[in-house]
Amino acid sequence: MRRILRIAQRDYLATVRTKGFIVGLVLAPLLMGGSLIVMAVFRDRTDPRDRHIAVVDRSGFVAEHLGRAAAERNARDTVAAPGRPRQAAYFIEVVRPNDRDPTLQRLLLSNRVRSKELHAFVEIGPHVMHPRDSTERFLAYHSQNAALDETRSWIAGEVNAQLRRQRLLEAGIDSARVPDLFVSFDGTPQGLYSRDPATGRITDAPERSERAVVFAPMAVMLLMFMMLMWGAVPQLNATMQEKSQRIAEVVLGAVRPFEFMAGKLLGGVAIALTASAVYAGVGLYALAALGLSGLMPGAAVAWFFVYMLLAVAMYGALFAALGAACNDPIEAQSISFLGMLPMIIPTFLLLPIVTQPNSGFATGMSLVPLWTPMLMLMRRATPGGVPAWQPWVALVGMVATTVLLVWVGGRVFRVAILMQGTPPKLKNMVRWAVRG
Repeated sequence: MRRILRIAQRDYLATVRTKGFIVGLVLAPLLMGGSLIVMAVFRDRTDPRDRHIAVVDRSGFVAEHLGRAAAERNARDTVAAPGRPRQAAYFIEVVRPNDRDPTLQRLLLSNRVRSKELHAFVEIGPHVMHPRDSTERFLAYHSQNAALDETRSWIAGEVNAQLRRQRLLEAGIDSARVPDLFVSFDGTPQGLYSRDPATGRITDAPERSERAVVFAPMAVMLLMFMMLMWGAVPQLNATMQEKSQRIAEVVLGAVRPFEFMAGKLLGGVAIALTASAVYAGVGLYALAALGLSGLMPGAAVAWFFVYMLLAVAMYGALFAALGAACNDPIEAQSISFLGMLPMIIPTFLLLPIVTQPNSGFATGMSLVPLWTPMLMLMRRATPGGVPAWQPWVALVGMVATTVLLVWVGGRVFRVAILMQGTPPKLKNMVRWAVRG
């Protein structure tokens, strides 16, 4: 055990004493969550340039309304105010329909969009009022980026509102007599009421937001991924280098192969534990300072450290075995994807897991030991959590898988670390794992 600790201490100090480790602690969260930061900073930033929109109204009654609605919007939203950026002004140009050659008219308007004379053009069908029995295009929006153009949503909303008013008039109902007719509500997302056990008072249901609900699951997933990148993935290159430089042969003169690998795994666990303690401490302090402590459940933090220690050992054994089978950086680079794949798959499942954390799919996927560290933590961090037995069952599966992978990895490591020139083929590693 003493020799294992000495090897672990050597690997740990060789990493944490470097400037790269300190710089990495600062840059890693920015690189991993950079897109989220950019989205948060620029979510209210819009292009303030005026937008000229041509409208070809074959129905005869919508274009005039769009002009009035655009003027009202410009007077309301295009004046810059403290804390609110200026919005782009919309200018509606009514174009007389060319019924003899509508295709040519569409081409000419498209050319005006390409030349930046227009931002977009809109075509409204003649039977848009009663479209049930017609197969024509009722509302077409044309621009260079029509699918993601926010102006399209405004045009569609105003056209549909005007159509509802006209249909009410045909039915003999004046919409002006029912001013709240078109008022709608999205439904405020709120939690559940509860009773304070100390005072017996009923506490209000907290208001929830989409960003708040997604924050905790995404944070624990990204942090777990980062810890695996800190503590497990480097085992591949470190082992490969010690093998190619014949350092492993010298070390194995004093320790057994399994002790050598165990020391390296323990060093990786210590590195990940150090980095995660820094991130967790700074993150929890920041949430407390901002009054957002409720976003991160305390139980999720505790389970994070338990799963993280096992995950680094489990994946570290896999990467150490792969590194022992490699002879040079080119082989290590080509085989690294084999170990990275189980780590990457959970990142694709964020949306279905967060939206339905207790579905059969989410439960089954989170009980797969290789994916438990990320997926079970994501589920545990969502509002409402998971049944109490599931994290424990997942923990048992992780412990068993970790023991198995360390044992298999040790057998591969013992043979491969001293074999020079043998390419890292999967069939060879399977044979070494079975025969030792």
